[in-house]
Amino acid sequence: MKEKLLVMLDMQDAMNSRVNENWRQADNAWYRAIWTECAEMLDHYGWKWWKHQQPDLDQVQLELVDIFHFAMSDYLLGNSDNQAVAQRIIKEMAQPGVETDFRLSIENMAQTTIKNHSMHFSDFANVMNLIEMDFDQLYRMYVGKNVLNFFRQDHGYKDGSYIKVWQGREDNEHLAELINELDSNSIDFRDQVYAGLKAMYPKQGL
Repeated sequence: MKEKLLVMLDMQDAMNSRVNENWRQADNAWYRAIWTECAEMLDHYGWKWWKHQQPDLDQVQLELVDIFHFAMSDYLLGNSDNQAVAQRIIKEMAQPGVETDFRLSIENMAQTTIKNHSMHFSDFANVMNLIEMDFDQLYRMYVGKNVLNFFRQDHGYKDGSYIKVWQGREDNEHLAELINELDSNSIDFRDQVYAGLKAMYPKQGL
């Protein structure tokens, strides 16, 4: 677990630096990004009693992965020692919250984050447990999304030339299919993901 956490922390630092090389001095409100993602996750799960709603667990998991991006960034901002950050996350996740209602577990995470201006990974682990999402799955989805973000930047995301829909499906859908075909335990997993995206990406906008 620690080795994979160190990989993700390194990838997150690299992604933040790609967006803004001075991201540590930018004073971004990472906690705000986290609690707004909590609201989006709750919407995907469903909470409206006046209409029929079916939980979209795939989207719930994707929102949780996005929250992981922001929470790691927040911890990295407070400590540039990745080893110490990884150890802190492991310790917090080893003591997950005990809320059994999924909607309430999301609200607990949002409330704690707003109150402390920072998320605690015990709340995060509680949410993960309730949707039976294990750490390996989190790792696979995180690396995939992080690589896709780099791929988008490399192919014109900033200037608007990036093609998001390939063969009638969004890049996120192609990514989900790709990472399920690869071995996330391979030491070059992220390189394989990038190569797979590059092989599928339309060469001339077709």
